[in-house]
Amino acid sequence: MDLDGLIFVVTGGSSGIGAATAEAAAESGAKVVIGSRDGERGNAVVRKIEAGGGKASFQPCDVTVEEDVRALMDAAAEGFGGIDVLVCNAGVTDRALADASDLEHMDVESFRRVLDVNLVGSWLCAKYALPYLKESDNASIVMAGSSASFLGSNGLGAYCSAKAALSVLTKELAVELSQYGIRVNCYCPHTIRTPMLEGLFAKAPDPEAAMAKHVKTALVRRFGTPREVGQLICFLASADAAYINGVSIPIDGGTLAWRGTVDQLG
Repeated sequence: MDLDGLIFVVTGGSSGIGAATAEAAAESGAKVVIGSRDGERGNAVVRKIEAGGGKASFQPCDVTVEEDVRALMDAAAEGFGGIDVLVCNAGVTDRALADASDLEHMDVESFRRVLDVNLVGSWLCAKYALPYLKESDNASIVMAGSSASFLGSNGLGAYCSAKAALSVLTKELAVELSQYGIRVNCYCPHTIRTPMLEGLFAKAPDPEAAMAKHVKTALVRRFGTPREVGQLICFLASADAAYINGVSIPIDGGTLAWRGTVDQLG
């Protein structure tokens, strides 16, 4: 993919899918601004990109804080000259915030935090990137959906609600921003081996057994990699995807294609 000269802003870019996206974009010629609350890991990604000959910078950002978001977009524009691609990747799950995340026991503050990071944070990023995206000849926004955009998941009421809303927000913004030539799409991963997913499994009584069970929901019988998702995101941002707009694309190893586990296939 030719991303030469495009300016990417990647939230949650310090690890997992965000870091993989930043690295893949830089390898394809993009200049990348990483936004994250984790400065140590964010700057480590910048150094890795620069060591490979790419261009990148880090800007501290909590996507739930409006002034942080505004500062991130302004820093990208001031440092590299504009914004062409916004990747709203920052996210958090119910179980990362609360030991008991079912309806009966989860506290409302944690529920709101999940919505704020995943949904409101993405909306804020789009809002403050918009003035710069309007100036781009190849502008797009890529939202972070999930298999939870389409299905329920036990004990993830806030996360599923946020990701489902993001899928519809993708369509709404695609309509609203089409007048400016800005495309908006959404990637929806499942069974991707990220630090977030490993953190969830770590809370299980038998993490390895839980991971093995999780993989069995996929027709491609392994975990996906952050790199594979990052490549999809870069494609959606590229000129090669110029006729793709307003869609939510699963990248899930076939999880959403069926009902069952691979034990039933033999």
